[in-house]
Amino acid sequence: MAKLTVRDLDVRDKRVLVRVDYNVPMEAKDGQMVINDDTRIKETLPTLELLIEKGARIILASHLGRPKGQRDPSMSLRPVAARLADMIHRPVVFVDDCIGEKAEKTADALRPGDILLLENVRFYGEEEANDPAFAGKLAKRAEVYVNDAFGAAHRAHASTEGVARVVAKRGGQCAAGLLMERELKFLGDELENPARPFVVILGGAKVSDKIKVIDRLLERADTILIGGAMTYTFRLALGRKVGKSLVEPDRVGVAKGALEKAKTRNVQFLFPVDNIVATPMNTGKLNKKGKPVIEYQNPRVNDSLDIPDTEEGMDIGPKTIRTYSDLIPSAKTILWNGPMGVFEDKRFSEGTFAVARAVAATTQKGAKSIIGGGDTVKALNLTGLTDQVTFVSTGGGASLEFLEGNVLPGVAALSDR
Repeated sequence: MAKLTVRDLDVRDKRVLVRVDYNVPMEAKDGQMVINDDTRIKETLPTLELLIEKGARIILASHLGRPKGQRDPSMSLRPVAARLADMIHRPVVFVDDCIGEKAEKTADALRPGDILLLENVRFYGEEEANDPAFAGKLAKRAEVYVNDAFGAAHRAHASTEGVARVVAKRGGQCAAGLLMERELKFLGDELENPARPFVVILGGAKVSDKIKVIDRLLERADTILIGGAMTYTFRLALGRKVGKSLVEPDRVGVAKGALEKAKTRNVQFLFPVDNIVATPMNTGKLNKKGKPVIEYQNPRVNDSLDIPDTEEGMDIGPKTIRTYSDLIPSAKTILWNGPMGVFEDKRFSEGTFAVARAVAATTQKGAKSIIGGGDTVKALNLTGLTDQVTFVSTGGGASLEFLEGNVLPGVAALSDR
């Protein structure tokens, strides 16, 4: 680990500004915003507990949603403060702003071990613009900066990059939190020289989202297993019919290039040999986002590599499940990013859940498994197998950018060892 971590710091009686990722899923119930999944809060507890033990005065900053620089009560972090207090078993002070006199006075009044959560930094447009003046206001009372928000580290925002520069300029230290440290260890060090065989499982909707990752992993992997809707762009590249399946026709050339590279590097690159298809029917209704509501009828196994014109591919089929489930146990290192199908609908969930079971079972026999991507984590949580894999990344887009080999601004801004 080339960067300072929270373990290296002497923070006794110092005000430590900690950037956390409390962008948790919420919904309105009985006029109040309720947290649906507190995983991201839970993942920060080890860092906070260490800072409490070290006698720090803790100031937490986070974003929630996309309020676009406007104050939106539905995206307030107030419910997060209450949930964090329950989880960490101590009071969490909340102020309804992240800069200004009220925030500064509350920060000044903190005693060692106290925790303050500031309001959503994205209530200010200057946050995403990485405005230096805003970063200065945010960091005004901070003597030390800790970034534990790997999920936001790919963004050069005021709270992820600008604040670090402000604190460092006046001689303060900037370090990675324990969650950030683990993310960098597993997505970086562990995959740089993986124990072999190294099996990569990639799913999700778009080749365009993953093509740089595929390209980079083709230089390291022994086997790549493809699932999800990206399957159909690859099938199109192989001259097959894809029916009404989700495809990216403009990425066919890119898919062909990946196939060619796999052949050149002697990487086993496998696609589904069968899949579950269904007939999409437009209901004439619109969802909350104004998009047509589609119902999927007549789900069935399609044994052909061609999909009928009226059908849409929804999941990998039973033969593919067997093939993938037989291959995964050979791995010593597994990277899984992206579901195998539309797992939210139980008719199309078996491919994803079968892969989850195979990955968990292989991990229990000694393999290292690294799981990334929001939907993959959600699917894994549904199986109840989350505690049976080695590491679950909180990163989403940051995970992909890091796997692509990009420098993350939120990491680059931290102090070197």
